[in-house]
Amino acid sequence: MTKEIHIMLVDDHSLVRQGVRSFLETQSDLRIVGEAASGEEAEALAAERVPDVVLMDLSMPGIGGIEAIRRVKKSSPHSQIVVLTSFQEDEYIFPALRAGALSYVLKNVQSGDLADIIRKACVGEAFLHPRVAARVVQELREERKDIPNVFNDLTERELEVLRLIAQGNANAAIAQALGISEQTVKGHVSNILGKLQLADRTQAAVLAWEQGVVQRKRQDG
Repeated sequence: MTKEIHIMLVDDHSLVRQGVRSFLETQSDLRIVGEAASGEEAEALAAERVPDVVLMDLSMPGIGGIEAIRRVKKSSPHSQIVVLTSFQEDEYIFPALRAGALSYVLKNVQSGDLADIIRKACVGEAFLHPRVAARVVQELREERKDIPNVFNDLTERELEVLRLIAQGNANAAIAQALGISEQTVKGHVSNILGKLQLADRTQAAVLAWEQGVVQRKRQDG
């Protein structure tokens, strides 16, 4: 028997929610378990209903969609978030993904495609609109150019782990931040130390700071 996927809709426009609901309710394996018109409502409702997937708009009054993503992931870590928006600018894409969104979809998506994206999100598979994916790839390439040569042998995931180590995070916190197991984090740490020929994570953190892999926050005023 196919598992029923519980979905929460978050959009301040009731007509949009109504339209999405009307289609999704025609799918036998998809069930709407809640609707929210603001980020604040979404945070509270997600904690209560624990949906499998949240369809999240970004432009909403109050805390807005990006802060809502962050709060929903905290109040309901199980929930996967699919951004459903009209915006395709960097100022929306990257903060949304960094806040914890799994997928990023534009509102011109076909109904059938949206249903498939929801099913994939439920099992942790991401989807990015092609234009968004192109921007993400471009950004990663630019970041890679700025990385000192000493780190060239590290994979993107190992660099992520290194940055989190340098920020003082323990393995458990890194595992939670990246959505992977603590055992996997240990494997990445071991690879990082081996590739950089370092004795421990403290040396790795110091090297990361020295080489500018992580940046100190600017102190204003």
